[in-house]
Amino acid sequence: MLIFWEQRLVFLATPKAGSTAIEVALEPLASLAVQRPPELKHANAARFHRHIHPWLTELSGEAFTTVALMREPVEWLRSWYRFHLRDAPDAAEPQHGFEDFVRRYLELPKSVTQGIATQSSFLTAGGRPVDRIFRYERIGDFTHFLDEWLDCEISLPRINVPPAADVSLSAATEAALRAELGTDFALYEGLG
Repeated sequence: MLIFWEQRLVFLATPKAGSTAIEVALEPLASLAVQRPPELKHANAARFHRHIHPWLTELSGEAFTTVALMREPVEWLRSWYRFHLRDAPDAAEPQHGFEDFVRRYLELPKSVTQGIATQSSFLTAGGRPVDRIFRYERIGDFTHFLDEWLDCEISLPRINVPPAADVSLSAATEAALRAELGTDFALYEGLG
């Protein structure tokens, strides 16, 4: 999470949606950068509006605008899978493929995504959604927004790149995943 005090802007770091690169690029401009522990770095919309936003509003006398990125839902899970491969003893020959990973996710979503069930729950939980959500796949729109809001040119580094892997799915598993993530797909499709 990055807080820009003067500009009354807060970046909420959606896991597996470029948050590390954004934090590296923007930390020098932020008034406060929360990078550890992950529970604080990745504070979701509900936690932010319940605990942090009231404090910021009390101190400043003004509301803060929240921004975040959302990744295409299947790509989000592919990123999680590759993330897990980084820590695997032999990432070149994973014991369990992406198909098994998705099946585990479908059985117990939070088990493979560090306690985050879905992006939609992260970005809209508690009925107080993030003010501006940008598609990760159109990160140029996000950096343009930041260029204007922060009044400086933003250039994002390419870091934290996961290993290549076979991330194909059977038609049946992909259909089950799309059904399970219906709310995420609806939110993603509604982003401008």
